[in-house]
Amino acid sequence: MNAHPVEVGAQAPDFELRDQHGTPVRLSQLRGRKVVLVFYPLAFSGICHGELTALRAFEADAQLLTVSVDSLFSHRAWADQEGFSFPLLSDFWPHGQVARAYGVFDEAKGCALRGTFILDGEGVIRWSVVNPAGQARDVADYIKALADIS
Repeated sequence: MNAHPVEVGAQAPDFELRDQHGTPVRLSQLRGRKVVLVFYPLAFSGICHGELTALRAFEADAQLLTVSVDSLFSHRAWADQEGFSFPLLSDFWPHGQVARAYGVFDEAKGCALRGTFILDGEGVIRWSVVNPAGQARDVADYIKALADIS
């Protein structure tokens, strides 16, 4: 595991990944808008389901982007099953490359930790939290962090 997540105050590493529909999404194209960037271990797991369902509430305040090493086909099936309309981005190949760039890839397990980065409209990281794979994030923390970013 890379023990050094990208720090608050740093420019967020740019990337381009495909969403559950195969559409490329480039982070830098979202400038001018707050972004909640959420890394999670794997689709179809209980903790991930609960977190992503709760995070839908932030779609009005920021662009929600979620990233895991699952294939876009897994993401499509999960999005269709759960009614997720926000981008579920596939960090499948090169395996975990974006999670590594953010310092949240668990090399031993081959998937991302529960890392979250909130970016301002300039693409600067203003808040972050990283939890181990089995520990859910506190959604109340997101509310406060988003409110504090102008």
